[in-house]
Amino acid sequence: MKQSTRVLKRKALASLKGMTVAFNSVDDEGRTSAVLLSLQHSFEMLLKAALVHNDVQVFDKSLGRSIGFEKCLQLSRQEPNIKITDPEAGTLRAIDALRDDEQHWFNSVSEPILFVHARAGVTLFDDLLTRVFGERLADSLPLRVLPISTEPPMGLEILIDQEFTQIQDLLQPGRRARNEARARIRTLLAIEGHASEESLVSERDVDRVEKGISQGKSRDAVFPALAQISTEFSGEGPTLTVRFDKKGPPVKFADDSSDAAAIREVDLQKKFHWSATELSKKLNISPPKALALRQHLGIDEDPKCFYVFVMGSQKHPRFSDNALKRMRDSMKNLSMDDVWEAHKPIGRGKSPRQCPIDGCAQVRDNESS
Repeated sequence: MKQSTRVLKRKALASLKGMTVAFNSVDDEGRTSAVLLSLQHSFEMLLKAALVHNDVQVFDKSLGRSIGFEKCLQLSRQEPNIKITDPEAGTLRAIDALRDDEQHWFNSVSEPILFVHARAGVTLFDDLLTRVFGERLADSLPLRVLPISTEPPMGLEILIDQEFTQIQDLLQPGRRARNEARARIRTLLAIEGHASEESLVSERDVDRVEKGISQGKSRDAVFPALAQISTEFSGEGPTLTVRFDKKGPPVKFADDSSDAAAIREVDLQKKFHWSATELSKKLNISPPKALALRQHLGIDEDPKCFYVFVMGSQKHPRFSDNALKRMRDSMKNLSMDDVWEAHKPIGRGKSPRQCPIDGCAQVRDNESS
């Protein structure tokens, strides 16, 4: 094991231990902040340890600094030897979003919500430690310091319903509890990270939700992504494990009937973060062949995969993780030689010809010329 990997893994374990000490502290002042900051940091260090262990670059060459949590998560989802699943990515996004508001502003995280995320964090940390390094958390962390609660754990759906009801009460005329209501709204928006790639909370999203609730809209109308999240418990006491999962298809709204209270602000630069060159490097193919594969799959025509950022007179095409996944999956079943022959650039005097792959209509070199 590389020395840097050992150091990063040791830092990850130290932060997780710090989280458990903070969670079980009898002093409530600053406790939630300490738990979330240490828990998020433990995962950033663990993901970096896993990436370095698999020879993945974790330094931004343009800045000369190590990458942040979000980039670590993106790379870990693409690295086949780490295999961060969609539910695991959702757990990490939610923890990061809860930490972000707690560190840079404030939110209101109830004790049951804090417990279920802390315990899910311990479960996921153990899963990743075993998957990547073949080690168990119990080998480095005595069971007595794992997060414990005097109350039995409740499913996230019940906790969300309780929070939503409290927010409704706090926003009643005459209560003068708007700040507390907005703090709880931030927490529920952060929890949407379990089901949505957009997890960091903006004030515009908080304003939107507050307005929707004040108008009497239902929980599903203002927090549609929360209906997709389910919680799985197994074991009990010190051996309790908690995992989050998504249920059912993503929530969709028709263009002509979208409820403005349910539309979350999307940071497109975070969603479309791959350049064409980066895509080709991740797929281990040349840029021209990557372009040929994109043309074959229609990547540049898919709004879920492709977006052009316009900055003054310059245009910057960028691609999402959906594009990378579609291209990587297709390479398991397609011959890149055939794709290249079907879509390579043509010169003057060349005539159109039917693409031999899947019958798609594309232009290729005329073999007789």
